Amino acid sequence: MKTWFITGANGGLAYPMIKILLERGDRVAATVRKPQALDELQKKYGSNLWIATLDLTEPNSIKQVVDQAIEVLGTIDILVNNAGYGMYGAVEEASDEQIEHLFQTNFFGSLRVARAFMPYFRAKGKGHIVQIASMVGQTSNPGLGLYSASKWAVEGAFEALAKEAAPFNIKLTMIEPGGIRTGFFSDNGVMEQELEAYRDQPAREFIRYYSSKEGMDTLLGDPEKMAKVIIQRVDEGNGPLRLALGSDAYEEIKAALTLRLADLEKQKELSFSTDVDKSLND
Repeated sequence: MKTWFITGANGGLAYPMIKILLERGDRVAATVRKPQALDELQKKYGSNLWIATLDLTEPNSIKQVVDQAIEVLGTIDILVNNAGYGMYGAVEEASDEQIEHLFQTNFFGSLRVARAFMPYFRAKGKGHIVQIASMVGQTSNPGLGLYSASKWAVEGAFEALAKEAAPFNIKLTMIEPGGIRTGFFSDNGVMEQELEAYRDQPAREFIRYYSSKEGMDTLLGDPEKMAKVIIQRVDEGNGPLRLALGSDAYEEIKAALTLRLADLEKQKELSFSTDVDKSLND
């Protein structure tokens, strides 16, 4: 039996994960903004499910909730950072306030939760941090620029954290899902203003398409299948730092990396030409 701490527990991949974990007898500390979303699971599984309200944009509450979960459940084995939301539209269309709130939740919120657990996992001598990232943390397209930026920030910080945590027997896995049929688009935000200049541009076309049933039906990810794979990966205790889930995630990330590598190779001679002359080092 394992004990999990999962943020954003009422949506995305978290809810199916929690159901699977409770069904098999694990215990879960689940954080949400609206606890009533988990009422049915609470009635069914009782003390195996501990629920707390947590707003990731409120830094002072994070350590308090983490400490409470450890005190009530006795131990936490795995942290799953799932909480986050999307923002869609051209980069120019967002307000400063929207951008700040997005990063406070998706990046700073996830980082604060992980940092709150690090001293505990180090003292315990083991732990596993699962960070829900996204395929757009490896690529970006019109209409997704700011959401992608928040996920690129996550990828950079958590890649370093994985290397820093490894000597303490703390594992880290970043999950990079593709499109998922969870209502993620409809539940999240578009830009504060719609500039006329972008009316017929790709960023606006992206919003129109994925706001429609036709667009939603093209999303390939099955949240329950993904939840099972994530749990299996944690149970196995090994595997790569990054795990792409969904055929679209695989193809999009592969295409982005292939293009970047090709661009890099074209620059090799120019890149090397900017080194200090060898004669100066002699």
